[in-house]
This record gives sequence, C-alpha cells and structure tokens, in this order.
Amino acid sequence: MSDLFVIGASGTKAYRTAMAAVSENIANVNTDGYSRRSVRTIESGASTATMAFYISRGNFGGTQVAGVNRATDPYLDANMRLTGMALGSATARMRWLTDAETALNDTDTGVGKLMTGMFQNMDKLAASPSDTSLRVTTLDSISRVAAAFRQTAADLQSASSGIATEARASVANINVALDQLANINGSLLRAQPGTSAYAQLLDGRDAALQQLSENLNVDVSFGAHDSVQISFNGQTLVQGDAATTVAVTANANGTLSFATSGGTALTAPANGTLGGLFSAAQTVTDRRANLDTLAQQFVTDMNAWHAQGYTTTTPSMTGAPLLSYGGGAASVAALITDPAALATRSADGTLNGNLLTVQSTLRGNGSVEQNWTALIATQANLLTATKAEQTTAQGRVDQAVAAREAVSGVDLDMEAADLLRLQQAYAASAKILQVAKQTVDSILQII
Repeated sequence: MSDLFVIGASGTKAYRTAMAAVSENIANVNTDGYSRRSVRTIESGASTATMAFYISRGNFGGTQVAGVNRATDPYLDANMRLTGMALGSATARMRWLTDAETALNDTDTGVGKLMTGMFQNMDKLAASPSDTSLRVTTLDSISRVAAAFRQTAADLQSASSGIATEARASVANINVALDQLANINGSLLRAQPGTSAYAQLLDGRDAALQQLSENLNVDVSFGAHDSVQISFNGQTLVQGDAATTVAVTANANGTLSFATSGGTALTAPANGTLGGLFSAAQTVTDRRANLDTLAQQFVTDMNAWHAQGYTTTTPSMTGAPLLSYGGGAASVAALITDPAALATRSADGTLNGNLLTVQSTLRGNGSVEQNWTALIATQANLLTATKAEQTTAQGRVDQAVAAREAVSGVDLDMEAADLLRLQQAYAASAKILQVAKQTVDSILQII
C-alpha cells in the first residue's frame, strides 16, 4: 500500500515540475535567446520495502525528475554566431560608406559639379573677356570649388570621428560580453547540471556569445561544465572566470588600432561590427588621402594655368597664384578677389588667349575633373557591392534564426497541448493518492 502513496506522490511532484517548465516557456515566449525547457523523468530507483529481510521482486518506486533539458543544437547556435558576425561587419561598413559617399557630395554643391560650372563660366568669359561681371562670376566659381574641397574634407573628417566613436561603443559591448562570460563560467562550475538555474546560465552564456560574435571574430571553444574559452588570433580573452578586456584607439589619419587593455597590440579585426568599422575607417582614410591629392592637383594646375597668362591691366602682369594649399584639402583657399587681376590674356596679346587654353591644360585625361569622377565611381561601386553583401548577410541571419527557433523556440500551441497532457497526468497521479487513501480507510474500518 505504501507503494501507491509513493507512486502517486512522486507523480504529482514530477508533473508539477514539468508544468512549471511549461509555464516558464510560455512566460519567455518573446525573450530573445531563450531556449525551450522540458523536464526529463525516469523510473525511481528507490525501494519501497520497509522490512529488513524483505527482498522485493519488483521495484515500484514511482518516477523522479532526472533533469531540465534545453532544446538547443550546437551547430545551429554556431551558425547564428557566424551569420551574425558577417551581418555586423556588412552593416557597419554599409552605414559608414554611405556617409562617406554623402560627404563626397556628387550633387550640385559638390566639388565635381561646381568644377564643371567653373569651367563653363571660363568658357563664357572667353567669349567676352572684358565683361567685369563675368570675371566676378568666374572668380566666385573658383572660390566655391575651394570651399567645396574644404567642406568635403570636414565631412570626411566627421565620418572618421563617427567611426571612432562607434568603435569605442563596440569595444564596450565586447568587454561587457567578456566579463559576463567569465562570470557565467564561474557560476556554471558551482551550479548543478540539469536544473533550471543551470539552463538559465546556459541561456545567458549563449546570449553573451552572440553579442560578442556580432562585434568581433573570436574563436570559441567549450570545456568542463559547459564553460567557454574565448581567444582572438591566439590571444586568450576568457579562460575560466578570468577575462582580458580590449581597447581601441583612433590614429591621427583616421585609422584604428586594436589592443588589450593592458597594452598588448592585437591584429585588426577581420569580421563583426568592429571588423567592419576598421575596414570603413581605412576606406574613409583612403578617401581623405585621395581628396588631398586632388586638392593639391587642383591648386597646382590652376596656379600653373594662371601663371602662363597676363592681365589686361596697364601695365600687364603675369597671373598671380589663384589658390593656396596648406597641406590638405581643408586648407584650400582662393587668393584673388579683384576681377582685374584675372589673367585672361595670352603672351601674344590675345585678350582671351589664356582662357582658350583651359580645355587643353585643365580638362581631359588626367585632369582633376576626370580624377574626381573616377573617385566618385570607385566609392559608388564599393558601396553598391557592400549593400549587396549586407542584403545577403541579412538573409542568412534570417534563415539561421528561423532554423534555431524551429529547435529552441517556444510554440504556444505546442505548449498548450503539452500543458493539457501534464495536467491530466497530474490529475491521474492525484487520483492514485485518493484511491490509496480510500483503500487504507476501508481497511481501517474493517479492522
């Protein structure tokens, strides 16, 4: 008779635990990174015999909870980390390459269009070299091109600063994840496997790994008690409950440097958000260098063209420098504001002779105008390729998430059906207790 009480009691206890797991699943249906819980039960090995010399032929000890299982697949989890890493890199590069393209400004207020307008004004002036208003317009257009160079340089500098700021934020997220993983490793060593608390620690571990991988291309391995070891290009970042944090610094030219917080230099990240930011920083630095080269060429070509001409004043003088260059596009400035100082005459005395050489000396193959167009095309092609890469990466992430959710996600319909089954099993176990009580009562009444 005691077997009935044990069987019924063990059943109610086990199914109560199972219903609690279902309740936890339902409560976390919208929790990111949550893995569905299920309770595994086994036949109890405890003998119910009460006599010292009694050997039972059958052991009816009821049921007991063997552990709480997480619905998870290591391959799908690893795939989530890899696809998230690629998406983080592509998204960061796309965002800042878009900003770089905006900074280069191929609109009517950008260097390219203003330079074309400047040449058009020179052509108009060539048709009427004595027109003072056209001279003023031409000088103004030269000044506007110089201002566009300065504005573009400032916008690219702003992009470099923004990349550095986001890189520091990414490193902060990396360090938070590293500290969390170290703490979770310590907790896993103390926790009992197969418990709800242990499963919760594993959820936290996987969430921290996902955050870390989205930001940095780390190597992940697992040890005793599901603890995790993290390394980056041979540098150990997490081992047991100890974590090594990292830091990023912005160089003077706009590129980034990576190191541990203790100062040990690390190679540049190749993937993840931080890897994308390193790549974008290098691209923007290259664009700034390209811009400086074009600005220097523009100043040199314009001053050389102007120096070969003569003013129409009396006495006539050779053309003075139109522009100054102080070492970068941000320093380009127009020098001449007097319309009479514009050297439109050629050495043979033709009033518009120098203006007629604009097409041959300032435009065409190898000119600033052509090189600017090539720069814009290069940036546009790179951005287009990056957008396509980001779209592909997003699709892979969506597929990875769907595959993981099919295994680890919570389906409310399935949970409702499971809960109904468990309630019925719990009621059956309670019925066993009720029958056992009624039987004992009947026996006592007979006695």
